[in-house]
Amino acid sequence: MDLPCFQWQDHVAQKWRALEPKLKEQFTSLLEIDDVFRCALRLMRQDDLDFLQQVSAAYSVQKDAELAAKCRERGNSSFKTKNYTAAALHYSKGICFAPSSSEQLSLCYANRSAALYHLQHYQECLDDIDRAVKNGYPSHLLHKLEDRRTLCFTHLSVHEKGREDDQKPASNDCKGSDTANSPSVGPLTVGICPQVVVDSTVEKGRHLVAANRIAAGEVILTDRPYSCVLIPGMEEVKGKVGRYSRDSEVLFGVEDRRCHRCLTETLSLVPCDGCSYSRYCSTGCQQEAWEEHHRWECALGAHLMAMGVMSQLALRVALKAGLKNFLLAREPISDEQKECFNNHSSDPSMSSYGGSYLNVYNLLHHLNHHSPALRFMCAVTAATLYLKLSKAGPPPVSWSHTPQGPNKEGEDADWNAELWMLGSAVLQHILQLRCNAQAIVVLQDTGATNSLVQSNREIRIATAVFPALSLLNHSCCPNTSLVFNTGGIIEPSGSALSADFSEGEAEWRHKAQGVTVTVRAAKLITPGQEILHCYGPHSSRMATQERRRLLQEQYYFLCQCEACSQHQQDVEEPRQQQPGAEGRDLGLLCIKCKGSLKKRSEDREAGFVCSLSSCSHCMSLSDVNNRLQEIRVNLEKAVELMETDRPGEALRLLKKTLCQSGVILAETHPLQGELADATARAYASMGDWNNAASHLERSTVAIASQFGKESVELGRQLFKLAQLHFNSGSRGPALSVIPKVRRLLCLHCGPHCHELQELKAMEDCLQG
Repeated sequence: MDLPCFQWQDHVAQKWRALEPKLKEQFTSLLEIDDVFRCALRLMRQDDLDFLQQVSAAYSVQKDAELAAKCRERGNSSFKTKNYTAAALHYSKGICFAPSSSEQLSLCYANRSAALYHLQHYQECLDDIDRAVKNGYPSHLLHKLEDRRTLCFTHLSVHEKGREDDQKPASNDCKGSDTANSPSVGPLTVGICPQVVVDSTVEKGRHLVAANRIAAGEVILTDRPYSCVLIPGMEEVKGKVGRYSRDSEVLFGVEDRRCHRCLTETLSLVPCDGCSYSRYCSTGCQQEAWEEHHRWECALGAHLMAMGVMSQLALRVALKAGLKNFLLAREPISDEQKECFNNHSSDPSMSSYGGSYLNVYNLLHHLNHHSPALRFMCAVTAATLYLKLSKAGPPPVSWSHTPQGPNKEGEDADWNAELWMLGSAVLQHILQLRCNAQAIVVLQDTGATNSLVQSNREIRIATAVFPALSLLNHSCCPNTSLVFNTGGIIEPSGSALSADFSEGEAEWRHKAQGVTVTVRAAKLITPGQEILHCYGPHSSRMATQERRRLLQEQYYFLCQCEACSQHQQDVEEPRQQQPGAEGRDLGLLCIKCKGSLKKRSEDREAGFVCSLSSCSHCMSLSDVNNRLQEIRVNLEKAVELMETDRPGEALRLLKKTLCQSGVILAETHPLQGELADATARAYASMGDWNNAASHLERSTVAIASQFGKESVELGRQLFKLAQLHFNSGSRGPALSVIPKVRRLLCLHCGPHCHELQELKAMEDCLQG
């Protein structure tokens, strides 16, 4: 939930409407962030704080022993059906709800250790055994934990011996040569590659430009977020948790599976001692989050959830920056400092002038572009957080010793000099994040784990602000691709495809854990070209008018990228459309002649007309939408049938739906691709490899049309095809598709992605 909850939005909207015209005019005329914040602060009333308290009751983050016991009972039910993953997740929720040093806490830890043992997570199991004992596990049951501890040590010693054997010099076994041929990992580098410089113009602001030739696939920059906030309530895999027992099917959110600091996915999360919401992958992450922001967030947990992700992220950025960096960033930059700031090409995020916060602080906040009502909502939200924080305890250490600020009567003396600037900083960051926040997305498996054709989708797990990534401007046809890494290894910036493995790799690997984004060149970039990425609206998936409208509404600029400029030229100088140009085939067929449909006009509500002048059959928008909706409903039903192990019924429904879709959809339509993918999964689950491969190949036509022949999406779909051929024993087709997959995944994801390792293993096996 990026924005505040609807109740709070409505409350502030009513407050805005109730303002006297003179006050509205005064607020609207303010041009400085500080003045806007002060004005909102003066307009705050006790009933605003009371209303937030009332709304926040729905987001309680209090410890609760009864809820902990219920979670443990659900975990026991999943454990009995041998669904150990679901059991561990239920026990983890119980651990978070259980009060510190309570019996429920020790019981939940002990039970989770059992689930982790069955999942073969032996070290995590040992950690939970220690925690259970530390929190007062009943003495008459301790023998169970000791027996489990002994078994874990046995398994770990066997595993360690196996590792030692694997590391001994291999003979002529082909599998022993993988390490020698692995691409270089290299020394840890976070920042921008030397082939790129930071430029600055009035029209584009600070942006990145290629100083030298950058090859496709080369790493342009690697960046860490200045701060990020996990998005609560996002659904994880439905089938993975409830697959074995439908009556125990539960959807766990991202917050139940991932560390709230580094976003690492784990089944053995460590809870916050003060609230039931925040949880971490380790005590290290827990302590770092506490020192950086959570010691102040903890008491405001429910309020922050009601205020939305953007408000919480803005507060985290301000808390992390502290007063010193905030004041430094507000000072005018001298010409010498500006030159250093703009030309710190190796790593602008670590510039000595202000650190990475300077990049964040200087993001455009578009104060005067936001509507007065939206500006008011952001200001009142920031003022409310200011007041709540001031009543929660002593001021943040990083914001102490501020120069004299507004001195309101009745305000705590420890706060009156500091927090007004903190509140102003929070407001500035809320406004900035509306245009500069970056969604962190990961691939999530959505099919059954035993399926030979895997299905996945991108899900958004967090919102962040990246200091270096924020330098990239938008293009509807970008020359880069982004890959997010959570809890993994950072790759070096620069050439991604050279050299050998480094002997000293282990030491920096340990330090490289965390959230990162890697930006690679998706095509050859020549000297002087700007480095661009897509903010969302892409030329391969959206018409120019729609893209420009969305970008204007959210980011306040009229896009003049290559794709949009070419469209404008075509409008002014009509010429013969080229394949793939604007106005191309929509993937919709005329039901009379099978010709392609095109829109009647640029009007979004207009219908469609056959592109063949000899036909010119028209279809209304509602007719097309109704047909597409029927296809989508049948597709969803078929997927549900497959998830409940009824592939035969699913296949019959899919065949019927494919007949219906063939009337209105071309092979290039995305929905036709989804149908083909689902049909491939149904055939594969029934052992019909030829039909499965045929339909999966059909799906790649739609993927290539939707995302492009050089896209990572096509690479992932071809990877599934390679898996299918390999699992079905089709040696020739598998060896044929593997090189295509390797090239695309290496281009977008780099040489160290796990899919490439799996491809290498498949290829070695097939060629051996």
